[in-house]
Amino acid sequence: MVSLELQGVSVAFDGAVAVDAVDLSVEDGHVLGVLGPSGCGKSTLLRAVAGLEPLSAGRIAWDGADLAGVPTHRRGFALMFQDGQLFDHLTVARNVGYARRLQGASRATVRAEVDDLLGLVGLRGYADRLPRTLSGGERQRVALARSLAARPRLLLLDEPLSALDAGLRGRLAADLRRILTESGTTALLVTHDQDEAFAIADRLAVMRAGRIVQEGATGAVWAHPADADTALFLGCSRVLDPRVASVLLGRSTGPVALRPSALLVGPDPTDGLPGTVRTFRPTPDASRLVVAVDGVGDLDAVGVPGWIAEPGQRVGVRVAEHAVAFLPDTATEPAGSAP
Repeated sequence: MVSLELQGVSVAFDGAVAVDAVDLSVEDGHVLGVLGPSGCGKSTLLRAVAGLEPLSAGRIAWDGADLAGVPTHRRGFALMFQDGQLFDHLTVARNVGYARRLQGASRATVRAEVDDLLGLVGLRGYADRLPRTLSGGERQRVALARSLAARPRLLLLDEPLSALDAGLRGRLAADLRRILTESGTTALLVTHDQDEAFAIADRLAVMRAGRIVQEGATGAVWAHPADADTALFLGCSRVLDPRVASVLLGRSTGPVALRPSALLVGPDPTDGLPGTVRTFRPTPDASRLVVAVDGVGDLDAVGVPGWIAEPGQRVGVRVAEHAVAFLPDTATEPAGSAP
């Protein structure tokens, strides 16, 4: 069942359109991730859903009821920011239980619910700690528990992990996914981080210049970007036109986007397509090369770990199809794509 529905939603500031005719929906108990670069309008969209930005056009509805004129505090939504915004003078328990105390719940009820939520976010035993004694990841877990304590109809997540280092961000993204699933929370996530979006969301909407350019299940968006610009934003290294892609894959195909690990190179020229090493740069995990593939042209590739290539050496090039994304035939090539 659809809980949140956006129809033709637009937001403008002084005549400049920030969100342009967006249509989206979020099903009950699911997480929709809006993914896009900085300045694309995704945070403005989130604020509009929260009731913090007026619409210049369109409609936002919850369970079919139009939210026009409903103030932020009456929408039943919770907004979690990237910095958590905890009350530093209150303990973890009092931070988490703050909303329930405002709702008039008894002390015993609040205490039991806080204990359950701290267990859910992996912070059992932290009730009496102060926020300043916590790490960045722990603070974000407290902020999440506080948001969930309010029992929101919809949880709005604004770049929730962007302030954390890369390693912690990956671990906490997996935990956040588990927590949202176990609690059955309906959520709308906005982020510029592809890994974060794919780890947390059930469905993705890719946003560019205020518009949604692609929306679908995370796996489908990953495997079939809507166009070349979307493929490059999702981490692909380059886009090949159908002629070149067909030579590389050995069958007829439309445009193909290659991820950094899509081409694998070894010292045996008979293993796959033949090629010639142009340049070689050793790295801790593998050999990064630029290889001139016969009939294709120069391409970035990954060599066999530990193998030392030499410029001019003849090699074999194979395609790791799990690292290839297929684009619609109408996709246009950005500058820098292979000929």
